[in-house]
Amino acid sequence: MGTDAAPPSEMAGERVYFDAASSEPLHPAAREALLSALESGWADPARLYGLARGSRIMLDRARAQVASVLGVRPDEVSFTSSGTQAVHLAMLGALRARRRAGRHLVVSAVEHSSVLHTAEAHEREGGEVTVVGVDRDGRVDPAEFAAALRPDTALACLQSANHEVGTLQPVAEAAEACRAAGVPLFVDAAQSVGRVDVPDGWSLLAASAHKWGGPPGVGVLVVRKGVRWRSPLPEDERERRRVPGFENVPGAVAAAAALAALRDEMSVRAPRLSELIGRIRDRVPRTIEDVQVVGHPERRLPHLVTFSCLYVPGEALLTELDRLGFAVSSGSSCTADTLRPSHVLEAMGVITHGNVRVSLPRDARPADVDRFLQVLPDAVARLRRAAGASVE
Repeated sequence: MGTDAAPPSEMAGERVYFDAASSEPLHPAAREALLSALESGWADPARLYGLARGSRIMLDRARAQVASVLGVRPDEVSFTSSGTQAVHLAMLGALRARRRAGRHLVVSAVEHSSVLHTAEAHEREGGEVTVVGVDRDGRVDPAEFAAALRPDTALACLQSANHEVGTLQPVAEAAEACRAAGVPLFVDAAQSVGRVDVPDGWSLLAASAHKWGGPPGVGVLVVRKGVRWRSPLPEDERERRRVPGFENVPGAVAAAAALAALRDEMSVRAPRLSELIGRIRDRVPRTIEDVQVVGHPERRLPHLVTFSCLYVPGEALLTELDRLGFAVSSGSSCTADTLRPSHVLEAMGVITHGNVRVSLPRDARPADVDRFLQVLPDAVARLRRAAGASVE
């Protein structure tokens, strides 16, 4: 990088992980529960002998823990192989069960790619999709969402909080409108569960354990009692005929332990992380020219912020920050190709390039946030000089 290379002093220190929205580091409670369950929870929970009954008890206890955090009944909770599978099952199962009501689907423009891809598949198979836009903070207008509902609407989808910019969505208002219209509401709560309470009133919910410090490969599907749902997959005896395949008992046990622990810590950790994120939101536009902090300033997740820098390629900024010891996200956070422009930022009408998503893990340290804020301006300046950009 020649004369514009960062001095060695900037490279000093341990590496810092600021990408908890992609995956939260494994919670100590999950690690302990996982190791214990690997020793004693490996037997088939569907069998009748002692070892199997022990596995079944562990699985049911994990289900009850998750249900308690979510405020639902244990028999409404099923464990899946991922949050994405939970999304697919929730949407496709509801759409299949309500085909007589109609084939109209409502989604917001800023849903996770798993939701939007499912909507595209529904459309290819003859269904109709209405996409509800958002404002510049990434938030759906409750009135516009309600207006999209029709007599033939089979399902409506609204995330609890946006995965890229942290904006909280009006779930309670959307749920009220759906209830009045007789339409089930599906909520993708992957980014919210364990961090903020999800408003009640929804019909189906999906979440992902690795987002809250559980192990990867475990998702949660919730189908409330009385909600019409029919599996879109060949019938299987597992998980109340909702999720096929052998249950991952150790994974479910660890996921439940992490969720319960994170939820217990929420009242202390959330304000602390929110203060640190507030520090970033305040400092970045004051120390870097031509930068835009996006997402709602108040109605937001406590641990996440995104900002976009003009004249800086997102890939280059991501690489430079990684070289300086900071693991962050850049570009679209919900597609395999992170170099693609973010559909979320496009829907918001804000800068779609040079964007950085900082999402703090539960044990983020103020000193690391301060060091990030110290090295960021020089990193952006170096990249702008390398690109030949002139910033007044």
